[in-house]
Parts: sequence; C-alpha cells; structure tokens
Amino acid sequence: MTDELHIEGNALPLRGIRVLELGSFIAAPFAARLFGDFGAEVIKIEKPQGGDELRDWRKTRGSTSMLFRTIGRNKKSVALDLRSEAGREAVKKIAAQCDVVIENFRPGTLERWGLGPDVLQELNPEVVMVRISGYGQTGPYKNRAGFGSSAESFAGLRYITGEPDRPAGRAAASMGDTVAGLYGVIGALMLMLQKARGLETGTSQVVDVALYEGVFSLLESLVPDYDAYGMIRQRTGGALPGVVPTGSYLCQDELEVVIGGNSNSVFVRLMRAIGRDDLAEDATLLATEARGAREEELNGAISAWTGSMPLTEVLDKLDDSGVPAGPVYDAPSIAVDKHYLARDMIQTHEVVIEDEPELIRFPGVVPKMPGHEGRVKWVGPELGEHTAEVLQELAGMNADEIAGLGLQEAR
Repeated sequence: MTDELHIEGNALPLRGIRVLELGSFIAAPFAARLFGDFGAEVIKIEKPQGGDELRDWRKTRGSTSMLFRTIGRNKKSVALDLRSEAGREAVKKIAAQCDVVIENFRPGTLERWGLGPDVLQELNPEVVMVRISGYGQTGPYKNRAGFGSSAESFAGLRYITGEPDRPAGRAAASMGDTVAGLYGVIGALMLMLQKARGLETGTSQVVDVALYEGVFSLLESLVPDYDAYGMIRQRTGGALPGVVPTGSYLCQDELEVVIGGNSNSVFVRLMRAIGRDDLAEDATLLATEARGAREEELNGAISAWTGSMPLTEVLDKLDDSGVPAGPVYDAPSIAVDKHYLARDMIQTHEVVIEDEPELIRFPGVVPKMPGHEGRVKWVGPELGEHTAEVLQELAGMNADEIAGLGLQEAR
C-alpha cells in the first residue's frame, strides 16, 4: 500500500482527525468512510469472530465481499470483543484519543456496555459522537430494531416506488443507510466547525440520526401536498406525477435513455429535437398541468422518435439540442465510460479474492475539491489487520497484554 494521501500539493482537509467506528453493516461504516476518504485516520472495531457481517454480503467467491472492500476503504481494522470487559476498556483508551466516534447500534446498547456518551465524553470532553439508529435516540419507537429497508418503508419512500400494479419496490442499493451516513458526517463536521470557530458548543456533542428521518427529508413535498391538495402520492413507475415529460424511453437497439424535458425551455427544445415543432409552438403546453394532462400523447411522440434510432444517436441529438438525457447504464458500461475515467471515478486496486491478487475496479471519491482531492489508500482491510498497531499506539498495550485478549482467531 502506497501513501497516496501525502502527494505534493494535496492538502487533505481532514488530515489529523481520528475517527473511531463502532458500527457495522452500512450506515455508520459509510459515514466513517467519508472521513477516511479525505485524510482522517479511521479505526474500525470488529468482532473477532467473523468481523462485520458486511464481509459476507453479496459475494460468490473468496472470503471478503467487494461491498466490504468498498465501504471499508482507508480504514484500520481492530478486532475487539465489545461484550468483554477487556475489549471495552481497550475501546475506552482508543476513544480517549479520537475526535469522532460513530456508532449504529440500537439505542441503549452502548450504555449497557458502559460506552455511552456520558462515559466517553468524560474521558474525552472534545469527542463528537455520531449515533445512527432506525428511529433515533428518543421517541416511542426508539427501541425498535431498524434497518434501511424498514426505514425506507416507514419514511414513505417504498410506498411511492415501483409500478402502480405491483407491490412496493425499492432502489437496488441501501439508500436509507447511506443517506443517514451523509447526515451523520454533516452533523459531526458542523459541531467540529462550531468549536474551531470558538463558538459556544453547549453541553452536548452528540449527533442523533434516525434512518427514517434521512429518507423522509428527501421526499420533498410528500406531506405538504397531502395537506394542501389532498394528494396522496402513488407508485408511478419511472415517471414523476405531474412532471412531464420525463422518464425512460426505449431506443431502436433495445437500450434505454432517460430524458428530462419538464421545464418550459427544455420542453420546447426537446419537441424541436424530435421534429415536433407543432408541440414546441403550442403555447398551452407551457404549463406543467397542461403537459401532465397530455402525458400519454407527449410520451408517445418521444417514444416514436427514440425508437427510430440507436441510443448513441439519440444521445448525440439530445446533447446538441441542450436536452438533459442519460443512458440507462449497467456496471460494464460504467466501468469503461470515458467520463467516469476522466474524473477518476473508476479506480483500480489489487485485491486477493482467493489465492492470487486480481485487479478490481472500485468507485472513486466524492466530492471533487481541487487541491484537496480525497484518495483511496487501500480498500477494505483484512479482519484484525491493524489490531496490534492500534492497541500498542493508542491503548498503550504491550504484546503480552494484546495476546491476553485471545484474538488469535481474528486474522
């Protein structure tokens, strides 16, 4: 592993920050990954037997999933049993030297282990704690188990996702977890910025993120539309109700293109691009409601045009006309796209999957900040790979004390 983070001229904004990750699965680990992408030292605590269950998700060969390799990048793996007194004491020593602690256990779990905010902040008054859970640290549902799936349902997203004649659908990614992770990072950075500016920080340094609230916050005017118009959003497939024309259209070569022509100026350009000047010049269509009323007619005209030529030609013509459009990409298409490659969003790393190292393409770092570009130093580490290093340097433990923890099965 090369230390790419210290390249000349690149001042990583979170260099010098240390983060302790006590979470598993996706929400807390995704938040911690963002810190690591921009220079923070991230220490991930994993149970000695098996580690984070994400290591076993969505894999068909090898011992560690590419999902874990992706979300665990730039982190140090330390194997400790938080259910043991020795493991908890080691974690306390590490937390005492961290700037941020991120966890996503069910509310009350850390308190039962003697690792709650009151304990950790007594050891380290400056530490910021990010607590991610299904329903938050307060409220009547706080003790309910919560995964991203149930959060997306409770928040209303699943109800409006999918085809109208089918059961509720979902995005094929853990959106509820990743959105919560983003909010957790934003909250932590706000508290750290407040302190850095010398402002009064109050008595609490806790960021409380509920999975369902992160999702609900993205659903725009779902509830206001209900109150104002009596509108209960339903499943509408690939279209947005009242937002016309927008959606997926089939091309001659059986590939799909998504077109967004729902603003007045773009609508006119789109109609001219498809050879329908009559619709472009129809002043009655310069209103959202009017286009919604003629949705079938407009989509039919667009479909007839896209179906007359291959995807690449459709995209070229729409690009020339200034109409937002994009291909419906699969993984192989993304992996070789010149724009992804030009912006370093596809990065190749060597990974041992079974016995021999293989070159695997991974997603790059977001956001882009010229002069402060994040880097992937390494993809997700082996279980317990950094246990001895971290316990020696941060917990002050010697080799005998570490051996006494009985972690020989962690590697």
